[in-house]
Amino acid sequence: MSSVRQVQITFDCADPERVARFWCEVLGYVLPPPPKGFDTWDDFDRTLSPERQGSAFACVDPTGEGPRLFFQRVPEGKAVKNRVHLDVRVGTGLVGDERLAALQAESARLVALGAVQERVLLADGFNESCINMQDVEGNEFCLD
Repeated sequence: MSSVRQVQITFDCADPERVARFWCEVLGYVLPPPPKGFDTWDDFDRTLSPERQGSAFACVDPTGEGPRLFFQRVPEGKAVKNRVHLDVRVGTGLVGDERLAALQAESARLVALGAVQERVLLADGFNESCINMQDVEGNEFCLD
């Protein structure tokens, strides 16, 4: 019998802390406590070799229900569309104009944090409305 596995979602990026803090704001996540023996993540980071300083950051669901998000610095920039993306559930249970208004309000909040709204997909009789977005480094996600 197989068991359910927990997952961590990893983002390749140029500035791990910036992207992590953006996603904390999007999802209501928090930074995990620094490793034992350190008062802050900055204190821990200073103990690393210069090339490893600032190379990773994480955020977690304060309720413990959602997956941990991990952000790692990579040398190359984003070149193509993501093959996997997050759907941020904003309009669950809402339909029509009420759903679209909730999505647009959240889009405006996230644009103020540095996100980019790509396009609004309106309800088509089969799917409800959603909004395609990009985070602060161009990673695609949807407001759903």
